[in-house]
Order: sequence, then C-alpha cells, then structure tokens
Amino acid sequence: MSGNEAGSLQLSDYQLRTLEENFTKVSKHPDGTTLMLIAAECGLSEKETQKWFQLRNAKWRQAEGLPPNLGSVLD
Repeated sequence: MSGNEAGSLQLSDYQLRTLEENFTKVSKHPDGTTLMLIAAECGLSEKETQKWFQLRNAKWRQAEGLPPNLGSVLD
C-alpha cells in the first residue's frame, strides 16, 4: 500500500468493516495497545490505522456539527 494518507489506502471490505466496527463499538480514540491490535487484525501498519482513525474522527465530528479538533466536552 502506498501513499501517506489513509484516504489513498485501498481497503478491502473486511478491513473497512473491521475498522468501522472498532470505531463504533470499541473506541473513537483507541490507545496504543488497541491500535496495535486493530492494525494487526486488519493487516495494516499502526501508522495507517492511526491515520484512518484521525480521518474517520474528523468525518464523524463534522457530521455531528462539532469542531474538527479534539477538545469538545463530547469527546
């Protein structure tokens, strides 16, 4: 997989489903250990997985009408 942005990643249906499930059911902000486990399950690097979560969080926050950065009382 090439590219520096998760948006350029070519994710399989399984990878995307796994990432989305973890985002909605486990944590929107996974800690280092959780991130490592998710990355291993998806066959992605931790950096790629972390970037996906950052972009997915921004998308979620925009949909919720929140500012794009952390710091809200709803975090």
